[in-house]
Amino acid sequence: MEPDLFTAAAEARQEKDPSGSPLAVRMRPRVLDEVVGQQHLLKPGSPLRRLVGESEGGPAGPSSVILWGPPGTGKTTLAYVVSKATRKRFVELSAITAGVKEVRAVIDGARRATGGFGKETVLFLDEIHRFSKAQQDSLLPAVENRWVTLIAATTENPYFSVISPLLSRSLLLTLEPLTDDDLRSLLRRAVADERGLKSAVTLPEDAEEHLLRIAGGDARRALTALEAAAGAALDKGDAAITLQTLEETVDRAAVKYDRDGDQHYDVASALIKSIRGSDVDAALHYLARMIEAGEDPRFIARRLMISASEDIGLADPNALPIAVAAAQAVAMIGFPEAALTLSHATIALALAPKSNAATTAIGAAMEDVRKGHAGPVPMHLRDGHYKGAAKLGHAQGYVYPHDLPEGIAEQQYAPEELKDRTYYEPTRHGAEARYADAVEWTRKHLGRKRS
Repeated sequence: MEPDLFTAAAEARQEKDPSGSPLAVRMRPRVLDEVVGQQHLLKPGSPLRRLVGESEGGPAGPSSVILWGPPGTGKTTLAYVVSKATRKRFVELSAITAGVKEVRAVIDGARRATGGFGKETVLFLDEIHRFSKAQQDSLLPAVENRWVTLIAATTENPYFSVISPLLSRSLLLTLEPLTDDDLRSLLRRAVADERGLKSAVTLPEDAEEHLLRIAGGDARRALTALEAAAGAALDKGDAAITLQTLEETVDRAAVKYDRDGDQHYDVASALIKSIRGSDVDAALHYLARMIEAGEDPRFIARRLMISASEDIGLADPNALPIAVAAAQAVAMIGFPEAALTLSHATIALALAPKSNAATTAIGAAMEDVRKGHAGPVPMHLRDGHYKGAAKLGHAQGYVYPHDLPEGIAEQQYAPEELKDRTYYEPTRHGAEARYADAVEWTRKHLGRKRS
C-alpha cells in the first residue's frame, strides 16, 4: 500500500537518522552499482536497469519481472533500489498482509496517475507465492495493459507457485546464492561504512570465516549475526569481534572445516565411506558437519548421486532416483530446508543393500578399450538404413529379437575379439539377485561362453 502520513514521516526520520534501524537495513544499497552479487541481472540494458529509469518506456517499456531466489539473496534489496532510483511512482505490497482489495486500490491509483499525470507505477509485491490463484488473477489486467510494472519476489519455484498467465506476462529473473566473496565484501563494507559500524570494531579473519560459514549465502543472516557480535564485543570493551564472542552471540560453534582444504575432502570422504559401510549414524554425523560448516548443498547432493551408482547400483534400483530427486529438491529450496532432503537421501543410501558391480563392470570395459581391445562392429549390427548399405553387407543376417517367442536371439553382438568377455558380475544383494538370474539366463540363450 502507499504510505500514509505517519508511515512517510517514520521513513523520513529513518532516512535522516538510520542508527535505530537494523544493520541489514542500513546497509541496503542505494544504487544498483552498490549491489553485491547477481551481476548477471545487472548488465546494461537489463530489465532491472530499465526499471530504475535507464529506459523511458514507450512501445518497448520495461517488462514486469518475477524475482526468484533463496532468502537473503537480494530480492527485496533490488526492489528497494528501484524504489529509490526510479522516476516512476513506486508502491509496495506484501502478500502476507494484502489481498484483492489492496491490489485493486493500487491498480485504480495507477490508472489515475497514468491518466491524470502521465506517471507510471511500479508495484513491488513481496512473497507472491502466498497469493491464491484468484488473488494473482486480479493482477493480470494491470500487468497486461501495463497500468503497473510488477516486481514480484518469491522464494518458491514460480512454475509451481505463480499462475501461468502471470508468468507468461513477466520476465523470470533467477537470483543465485551469494558467494563467499560477495558476502566478504558486504561484511567488510558494513564494518567500515558510516552507515554501518563505522570501524568501531574490527573483524579478524577467523571470525569473518565463521560468519561466512553460518551465513550460507544469506546476506541478511550475515549482517544480523555481525551486528549482534559487534554489540557483544563493544559491551565487553573489546576492539575486535573474536571468534569466541561470535560463537557465544550466535550460539553456534565454529566447525573446523575448510571448504577449500583437507577438511572439505576428508569429511566428504568420510560421509561416502560411512554410507558404503551402511553406518547410518556416522553418515548423518558427517552430513551434519558439512551442513553446519556451510558446505554447498549441491556439492553434497552430487556426492550422494555418485554414491548411489558407485556403491549401491542395482542392489537397490531406487537409490539413484532418490539421490537425483534430492539433488533437484536441494537446487530448488536451498538451506535450511535442504538439510531435511539431504538427510532423507543419506539415510536411504546408508541402509540400502550394497553392490559395486556396476562400478567394476564399466571399469573393466573401459580398461579393455584403453588397451586397444575393440575390433570392428560385426557386419550384421552395422547401420543398414542408408543407400548402398546392403551392398556393403551392413545389417545382413541381423535377427530381430522381438520376432522370437522368448525375445532374445542367439547372435554375436560384441566385436570378435571380445565375443565371450564378461564385465558385469552381479551380486546376490537385494534387488540385484534378480539381475543375476537375468544375466545367467540371457548369456546362456545368447550362446555365450564365459571368459
